[in-house]
Amino acid sequence: MTIRAESPGTHMIVLPGGGYAEHAPHEAEPVARWLGEIGVQASVFRYPLHVRHPAPLDALRAEIGRRRAAGAQRIGLIGFSAGGHLAGLAALAPGAAPDQTVQFAVLGYAITSMQTQTYRPARLILLGEDASPRLRRSTSLDALVSPASPPFFIWHTAEDRYVPSEHTYRLASALAASGVPHAVHVFAHGPHSLGLARGAGQAAIWTTLASAWIHEQVAPPG
Repeated sequence: MTIRAESPGTHMIVLPGGGYAEHAPHEAEPVARWLGEIGVQASVFRYPLHVRHPAPLDALRAEIGRRRAAGAQRIGLIGFSAGGHLAGLAALAPGAAPDQTVQFAVLGYAITSMQTQTYRPARLILLGEDASPRLRRSTSLDALVSPASPPFFIWHTAEDRYVPSEHTYRLASALAASGVPHAVHVFAHGPHSLGLARGAGQAAIWTTLASAWIHEQVAPPG
């Protein structure tokens, strides 16, 4: 689904949330339509569910490779909750082939850490009941940040009870420590799973803020 593309050569992949158990509809096609409306080509990718790591990551990397083979020079990811976790893994985890690299990522109320309290059902699906400390660390976004990581736009709400805003703060701190360009917005009010957040008070401005930031990422260099 593409409305128009004012940024030729850039493609954004939308990753809906759902705790690795489902794909939330309001975080899928509506988000791709919004990206089309701001001039960014986008598509929804429904990654595998109820499977263990690294199956979702491998599937997303294959999709990135397909989009690049189809002509996308720059790939951006936008993910929500568990989809945000997967977007972050694809952007940060080692092992991606050259055609599977990510140039920027937008995360909404994302699970970022598997080492602290999180949405437990998602962690159990992805890692299992007896996940080792090493596995939990290797799937925690804050532990994967390096100075070579791509830019991030991250947003959350302080009232989120399912994925506490601590997850965003942990990733933001790691990005800052490594000098990675990033934007962070934590709004005072709003529940988990807001999606585009239309009519949700102050949090509704996240799309305006993200639009400006995304266009900075897709602008031709120079």
